[in-house]
Amino acid sequence: MSVVKRLAPWGSLIGIAVFAVLLLVVAPLVLSPHWVNNLGKYCTWAIVAVGIGLVWGRGGMLVMGQGVFFGLGAYAMAMHLTLETAGPGATPTFMILYDPLASIPAFWEPFRSDAFTLVAIVLLPVVVAGILGFALFKRRVKGAYLAILTQALAVALAVLISSTIRETGGDTGLSGFKYFFGYVLDDDTNKLMLFLIAAGLLVACMLVSWQLRRSRFGEVLLATRDAEERVRFLGYDPANIKLVAFVIAAVMASIGGALFVPIVGIITPQEIGASASILMIAGVALGGRASLFGPVLGAMAIGWGQSSLASGWPEGWVYLLGLVFILVTLFLPGGLASLMSTGVASLRRRRVPASEDRVSVPEKELA
Repeated sequence: MSVVKRLAPWGSLIGIAVFAVLLLVVAPLVLSPHWVNNLGKYCTWAIVAVGIGLVWGRGGMLVMGQGVFFGLGAYAMAMHLTLETAGPGATPTFMILYDPLASIPAFWEPFRSDAFTLVAIVLLPVVVAGILGFALFKRRVKGAYLAILTQALAVALAVLISSTIRETGGDTGLSGFKYFFGYVLDDDTNKLMLFLIAAGLLVACMLVSWQLRRSRFGEVLLATRDAEERVRFLGYDPANIKLVAFVIAAVMASIGGALFVPIVGIITPQEIGASASILMIAGVALGGRASLFGPVLGAMAIGWGQSSLASGWPEGWVYLLGLVFILVTLFLPGGLASLMSTGVASLRRRRVPASEDRVSVPEKELA
């Protein structure tokens, strides 16, 4: 057996290791602080994309409302940072502007605690996704109906936040953060720390996805996507399998949203609504939803396009993104990752005839 064949099952793990070195070691050395901060923002979107790749690429569930879970994590972190900036026992500035005698809403108070905030970032999406997923998957909602319902929830959450200006800042959002768990956000060293945290968690999420894909759960999830009735006949409940994948993707989206806030410095309803959720799906589709690296690279490419092109071409950027999404869907349904797999397959086909010729000569002589 050749070395390539022996390393084939671990190829993705080796790729993750190389990606981690490039992201955690090389990028901070060669990029300016501005682009390191931008790369950190792309990493937060890539964390969301890893979860979408698992639930859509592996499980076949088109979820277009990941902005809901992104928003849960983002606003949980933003509330904590707002209270930390205001100081112990103080009322956030934006609440005083609307009502000088305003008191802090009861649901804000627990977020003064660092531990409660971190736990909420993980548990809130678990509870919401668990209830939502149980209601949808037990009723066998799938396909376009699942996509529409999840996207409607993202729109509903964005509208709810926009209408509660005294409690959440409304369309203006939450911003003006000065501290991140005691660290000054304006310090370049702390900004680098935030980038390393985001990049490290992205690599960790990729490792989780890699392990899930190669585990028994990943095989059953794939079987549920391709032949749900056969899986049910074998004694598995497809609803439970989908629910687990849905919850894992929700937690990843919440983590991405929580890191987005201190890196970017603001969170608004526009970052969690329908358009934001579609951008997340577009990145996964561009990179290749069925692969491990495709969603990550696709999300980063969309993030770079939004930062670089949208600033100079705000109106045309949306149309360009739509055109790219249509072209990829029509002519490259496997995403950009399928180009690499096609190239590898063609190289293997070229090697097969040569190996067969070498084997056929001794066989003819023995005959």
